Amino acid sequence: MLPDSLSQGQFDTVYNLLSLVIAAQLFTAIYLLTVQQRVLPRYRAALVVSAVVCGIAAYHYFRIFASFKAAFVTEAVGGRGTYTQAVGDSFNEGYRYIDWLLTVPLLLLELVVVLALMRKVQSSLLVRLVPAATLMIALGYPGEVSDSNGIRFVFGVLSTLPFLYILYVLFVELTKSLDRQPEAVRRTVSRMRVLLLATWGVYPLAYALPLLGLDGASAWVGKQAGYSIADILAKALYGLLIYRIARVKSFADDPAFAATEGHDESGQPEPTTQRSAPAASAR
Repeated sequence: MLPDSLSQGQFDTVYNLLSLVIAAQLFTAIYLLTVQQRVLPRYRAALVVSAVVCGIAAYHYFRIFASFKAAFVTEAVGGRGTYTQAVGDSFNEGYRYIDWLLTVPLLLLELVVVLALMRKVQSSLLVRLVPAATLMIALGYPGEVSDSNGIRFVFGVLSTLPFLYILYVLFVELTKSLDRQPEAVRRTVSRMRVLLLATWGVYPLAYALPLLGLDGASAWVGKQAGYSIADILAKALYGLLIYRIARVKSFADDPAFAATEGHDESGQPEPTTQRSAPAASAR
């Protein structure tokens, strides 16, 4: 529920976190687009998808930021004081759900694409993951905007079912497709799955706050903080891990490319040639 008022500290917390998310998503997107030449062409599509995910998130956080500033105003001199709900304006939580509806399926797509699995395996994973992700977000929204805890509970349970199915596919089905991947890729994918589990777990916890009897300004600020931090980890950090996988796979696929980048086939930097003997003779 939207609180009637926020203290100065609560307002600043949400304001600064939203600003942080915008910066993290925007500049991660720019970075991922500028490093295209550092991976083989077959993996660049995954980086483009990662950049698109971060770009979509940055755009929606601009809208969330503007909605937040319009929803809470203060009459204190210098703009420092208690912030109350503005008449005729309300914070639009729908921006988050539109963002998730677009980006969560793309997060799963970029993981499958960067692994460069056999086309049949890719299709099988995507046919299961993308609809489940879309259904998860779509089922969560009616409960988020409802004033009834009963409706919130029902849609929360319904949206959890595809969430559990996604975890099953990622942790069980995807593991079967990793046998032929380089060891460094398998380690990174394992970390990414844990990252998704940890960050995605924040969303249902924040969603359930009203069901646990936690309400008011502090609970609302905590929910916004949880969503914002989770979005940074699940999109910006996730995109950088996708880049890491693309680099390692590029080195493993093409030793000549690895040599030009100064790395071995496992993605580790080549040891530099020591020139201690000439240096000693010069002395």
